[in-house]
Amino acid sequence: MAKSLRRIALVVAVATALSKVVGLLRQQVIAAAFGVGAAYDAYNYAYVLPGFLLILLGGINGPFHSAMVSVLSRRDRNEGAHVLAAINTMVGAALLAVTLLLIVAAGPLITLVAPGLDASRHELAVEQMRWMAPMALFAGLIGLGFGALNAADEFWLPAVSPLLSSLAVIGGIGLLWWRLGSAIVLPQWAMLGGIALAASTTVGALLQWLIQLPALAKQGLHKFELVWDWNHPGVKEVLAVMAPATLSSGMLQINVFVDLFFASGIVGAAAGLGYANLLVQTPLGLLSNALLVPLLPVYSRLTAPADRPELVARIRQGLMLSTASMLPLGALMVGLAVPIVRLVYERGAFNQGAAQMVASLLMAYGVGMPVYLARDVLVRVFYALGDGNTPFRWSVAGIGMNVCFDWFLVGGPTPWGLQLPALNFGAPGVVLATVSVNLITCLGLTWALAGRLGGLPLRVWSRDSLLLLLAAMAAGCVAWGLSTWVAWPTGFLGLLLQNGLCAGLALATYGLIGALAGVPEVRQLLAMAGRRRPA
Repeated sequence: MAKSLRRIALVVAVATALSKVVGLLRQQVIAAAFGVGAAYDAYNYAYVLPGFLLILLGGINGPFHSAMVSVLSRRDRNEGAHVLAAINTMVGAALLAVTLLLIVAAGPLITLVAPGLDASRHELAVEQMRWMAPMALFAGLIGLGFGALNAADEFWLPAVSPLLSSLAVIGGIGLLWWRLGSAIVLPQWAMLGGIALAASTTVGALLQWLIQLPALAKQGLHKFELVWDWNHPGVKEVLAVMAPATLSSGMLQINVFVDLFFASGIVGAAAGLGYANLLVQTPLGLLSNALLVPLLPVYSRLTAPADRPELVARIRQGLMLSTASMLPLGALMVGLAVPIVRLVYERGAFNQGAAQMVASLLMAYGVGMPVYLARDVLVRVFYALGDGNTPFRWSVAGIGMNVCFDWFLVGGPTPWGLQLPALNFGAPGVVLATVSVNLITCLGLTWALAGRLGGLPLRVWSRDSLLLLLAAMAAGCVAWGLSTWVAWPTGFLGLLLQNGLCAGLALATYGLIGALAGVPEVRQLLAMAGRRRPA
């Protein structure tokens, strides 16, 4: 089992790494072409609803994916193909209606999401949403198909498929650059640039769906027909898991709407959040897929009372490995925020002012990186136990908390003319609000899981997590100190040297302190990095 998990994790990690590298290249191309200008700023608001559906329904470890893995992993291929066809038919019909709604009601929806946009950016965002509306349909089909493939132990294709979406966007911008050249940044071409960006995003989603069809057929899981079968036990089981899981994950995405609502009055904030979020999601997505994709089927198979000790051990493995890997990365993003952003983005239309804005957002994201992944681990355990209601309740509570934190940290409209205190942190306050909600939700889910399983060794886990936090803080101080006090060379090579040496010494500091503290997961990560077995 351990060997199989390592093999799956390696396959997923390599495939996800390729996707993330190309995704980072895509974002660099967008930054060089548009900076934090109108085309990309409006795109982030237009992408909210179509992208919400793509991430929610089509994402690896999303509710559609998780439901299919949980149900199909216990069924033979013939029955699995029937269940997949039936769910595809139902979901496809519903999402086709959603696609038409996004096209028809794009104007009011953009007003709802971003009331603070000026007229030109509002108009641009409306057109972009209409171009991206078909992503709603593709999203559900992508998530269901890739869940079925994971249940059949096919992990490479689902993890690498986002690469196609990134290549489509790069190709679309490349064609636009070939036509306009450096004039692409001029205001009169903002509409054309925004539409090209939106259309190529939709093409990428289409490619993600098409690439899975041959693999599904090869596994005997794809029926090219409409199947209306509400009464099949497997269909009922998928719906029973998928419905509350979708609502729970959807509640999380509503927080994105809340954040952009408060950010819409800050010019360039949505674009800055997009750039900073990509820098966070690159390692986060890589580690999330490498950890959660192989562990989710394991959690689903360890739900019997006799398997409880092994399940607790696997939960510890998921939580502590995620914490041990995300804490040092978060520390680096806090300590090296400015040089990281300058190295990755500062070229073309992305100037020094944009770099400072994105760096402040990256620091806020870095603070919350560990709880992002730990929360996902806990939610997947509840899904494996057949309990989608507990994560859903916490997600609903999170929306209210997020509104309150956004009001307090960002400022903005208040109901009934109330005068509420606000710290006015600007765009970074949006990120810190989300971090606060995720932290509280993570603690609540841990407490609920302990009650569900009859207790967890939380004292031991908390002690080890605190030791890792202290090690990460020391690493962050090392990175910041070296970056600030050393006179580094200028230019791209200077930034590369600055980031490489500071990050390397900081990670060495973290590994040394973590290993001396006796946290097993740090030694495991060091052994994996050194390609040797832990002692």
